[in-house]
Amino acid sequence: SSSFQNEINEVPFFDVQLPYELALKIFQYLGKTELGRCAQVSRTWKVLAEDEVLWYRLCQQEGYLLDTSISDRSCWKLALKNCRARERTLKTNWKNRIGAVSQLGYELGKILCDVHSCDGVVIAGYTSGEVRLWDARTWDYTAPILEPAHSPGDAGPQPHVSFVRINSSLAVAAYEDGTISVWNLMFGREPIHHYQHNQRIQALALGSEGATVATASGFEVKVESPDDRGVWQTTGTFEIQKLVNFLHLVPGVLQSPVAVAAAEDIVYLLKAEYPGKILHSVYGQPVTCLDVSAREAAFGVKTLGWVLNEPNQILLYNLETSQCLKKMGNSIGDFTCINLQNSPPNMLVAGNKDRRVRIFDLRKSESLCSLYAHQLGVSAVQMDDWKIVSGGEEGLVCVWDQRMGTKLWEMHARHPVRHIWFNSHSLITANIPDEKTPRGTSSMDDELTTHRKHRGIIYAYEFSVDQLAVESVLPICRSSYDEVTGYNYNLGLAVPYDNI
Repeated sequence: SSSFQNEINEVPFFDVQLPYELALKIFQYLGKTELGRCAQVSRTWKVLAEDEVLWYRLCQQEGYLLDTSISDRSCWKLALKNCRARERTLKTNWKNRIGAVSQLGYELGKILCDVHSCDGVVIAGYTSGEVRLWDARTWDYTAPILEPAHSPGDAGPQPHVSFVRINSSLAVAAYEDGTISVWNLMFGREPIHHYQHNQRIQALALGSEGATVATASGFEVKVESPDDRGVWQTTGTFEIQKLVNFLHLVPGVLQSPVAVAAAEDIVYLLKAEYPGKILHSVYGQPVTCLDVSAREAAFGVKTLGWVLNEPNQILLYNLETSQCLKKMGNSIGDFTCINLQNSPPNMLVAGNKDRRVRIFDLRKSESLCSLYAHQLGVSAVQMDDWKIVSGGEEGLVCVWDQRMGTKLWEMHARHPVRHIWFNSHSLITANIPDEKTPRGTSSMDDELTTHRKHRGIIYAYEFSVDQLAVESVLPICRSSYDEVTGYNYNLGLAVPYDNI
C-alpha cells in the first residue's frame, strides 16, 4: 500500500481532486469510528483513513503512549487497539481483585514509622532508624537499605525515623533528633545532603519533581535545594508564629520553590519574595488537613460548630491571587484527609471523621457523592476517573466504584491506614501503628521479638497479571511460611506449599 500511496497525489473527494496532505488535514478532525467508516469508501480513502499520523494523534489524545514518537511504532491503529484492550482488562482486574499481592515487610526495622511512594517505588522508615526502599515494579524486591548519615559506630541506638518522602530522583528521611538526610536514587546508598534542626521536625515535604526539600521544626520552615552546580543550600528560611501541622511544596514551580504550610489556624504561602504571607487565618479555627496542586490549595477547617452552628468545611484558595475560590461541604465531623493533587481535573476527594468519603466538584459547593466508608473515620484517600480507594483508622482499605457509589472489595490489617497510592495497574497501602513502643516490649528486647502484630505492614498489589510470569518461582518465595491458611481470594496469596 505504500507504493500505492506514493502514486496518489490527488485524493478523490466526491468530484474534487485534493492533494494528499490537504485531505489528511480534513481527516484529522475525525474520531475512531468515523475513520473506520471512511476506510470502507474506497482504496484511496482506506490509505488515508489508516495514515499513521492520524492514529498516532488519536493515541496521544486518549492519553496512551505519551512519551513515544511517531517512528516508534509501525502500526498506530493496532497500538491504540491494544492500549484500549489493556485498559479494559485492568479495570476488570481492579473490580474483581484479580492480581498478585505482596507484603513489603522488614523484620529488623522493628516498627513502621512512615511510608511514602512514587510511581511504584516505596520508601519506609522504622523505629530502628533504618530507611528502606522497594521497587514494586520489578519482581525481585531486593531493597537497598539507605545508609544513615550517622555512622554506625555512634554510641547508643539510632533515633527513630519521623518522616520519609520520595520522588522520581530523591529520597528524604527526617529523624526524631532533628536531622534530615537526602539520597539520590540514581547512585549510591550514602546521603548526598544532610542538615539539622535544633528541635523535633513537625513536617517534611519533597517537591513532586526536581530537588527541593522543605522541613518545619519549632517556629521555622527551611527550604533546601541544590544550585546549578549541584551544591545544596538553604534557599529560604521562614519564621512563623505557630507550630506547623502540614507542609507541602507547590508542584510545577520552575523558579524559586513555593511552600504552603498550615500551622494550627493559619495557612502560610511561603515564597522567597514574601517571607510571611498569610493565605488564610481565622482565630480558633484549626486546619485539619491540607493538599496543594500547581495552582490551588485545599484544606479542611474545623469551625466552632457548637457556638456559631457553622459546620466544618473545605476551603479552596487560588495560590496566584490568594483569593478564596470556594467553601465546600458542611459536616459535623472534621475533615481528616484530602487529595487534590492526584485527583482528576476540577475534582477533589476528602475523608472525614464522620466516617464518610466525599467527592467535590470544585465548580460546585455541595458534594457529588458521599460514601459511608470507615467505622473509625477516614485516614487516607485517592481517586481517579472511575474509582476511589480509601483507608480508615480501623485498618480497612476499600475500593469503590465512583459512578455506582458501591464498594468493590476491601482488605483489612491491624493498624490505621496512613498511606495510599495507586496508578492504572498497581496499588500500595501502608498500615502504620500509632503506638511506636507497644506495651510489653522493652527497648532491651532482641531485634526480632517486637511482636509481628505491633509492626505495621505495607502491601503492594499488581493488577496487570499479563506481566506476571506464570511459571515464575517467585510467588512461592514471596509468601511467608508463617501464614496459617491458604487464603486465596483471586490473589496470589496461596501458602507456599500449595503450589509446589
